[in-house]
Amino acid sequence: MARRIDVTGAGGVRLAAWEFGDPPKTDRTSDGTPGTAGPVSVPAAPASGAGDLPGVLLLHGLMGRASHWAPTARWLSARHRAVALDQRGHGRSDKPPRAAYTREAYVGDVEAALEQLGLGPAVLVGHAMGALTAWQLAAKRPDLVRGLIICDMRASALGAASQHTWTEWFRAWPVPFATLADVRKWFGEDDPWVERPNPARGEFYAEVMAESPDGWRPVFEPEQMLRSRETWVYDAHWEELTQVRCPTLVVRGLDGELGRAEAQEMVRVLPDGQYAEVADAGHLVHYDQPEAWRAAIEPFLNALGDA
Repeated sequence: MARRIDVTGAGGVRLAAWEFGDPPKTDRTSDGTPGTAGPVSVPAAPASGAGDLPGVLLLHGLMGRASHWAPTARWLSARHRAVALDQRGHGRSDKPPRAAYTREAYVGDVEAALEQLGLGPAVLVGHAMGALTAWQLAAKRPDLVRGLIICDMRASALGAASQHTWTEWFRAWPVPFATLADVRKWFGEDDPWVERPNPARGEFYAEVMAESPDGWRPVFEPEQMLRSRETWVYDAHWEELTQVRCPTLVVRGLDGELGRAEAQEMVRVLPDGQYAEVADAGHLVHYDQPEAWRAAIEPFLNALGDA
């Protein structure tokens, strides 16, 4: 069960946060019988109503959405208040064409979400772009972050060639897709970026498609994704890592984008860094190998404790 909570991000952008855990009490119909439980939208809880469970905020990567964290969030909800955020331009959050898609805006959104949800000090779990946002916030607002998990995100600059490759990749998408099966097949098998068949990758992208009159298209605007990405690919982010004071776990998939040498250097520069890797996983570590992913992060979470 996921409960939608609307929060207001930087610049007034409306963001959809999703809290996972026990289903909320069902409403009663006019004749007194229980209504049907389903996702509900409620205002963000004030800090005083955050409850006794320690907070966890999960941040997806570029093109992702909160639902990609559902298995992890449900597992976490046994001991934590687990919330996943649709970041600006993604999922069910607003996608205003003139909104800022800067690092400052993404970090400001997470800062606002933690405060409005009453989650802080929380554990931040971020994948790719979400991990960068998480460690930038941890450096800026250590009072809001008590622990950090970085999943397959590089700290080094990727450069102009990387951005050009992504631009060409978006142009190669055969949109609209006729069916979701076509989405799964293209991203899982036919995409030139796929080195070998990867059904999990196909499922990942099927989750970010919506049906339109002419077929299936992404719920995001590719141009907004490129605008978001260009705000970090030209710069290295080592200095911000050195400013993260909370315990931090760097996790990589053995076949992911974050190499072992760079991951271990990230751990070295972090004041309180730890390292873990997941076998048989690519960039989508938590999606490729969910059980191994949970096994990799559980000791770190246990060491943080529940307070």
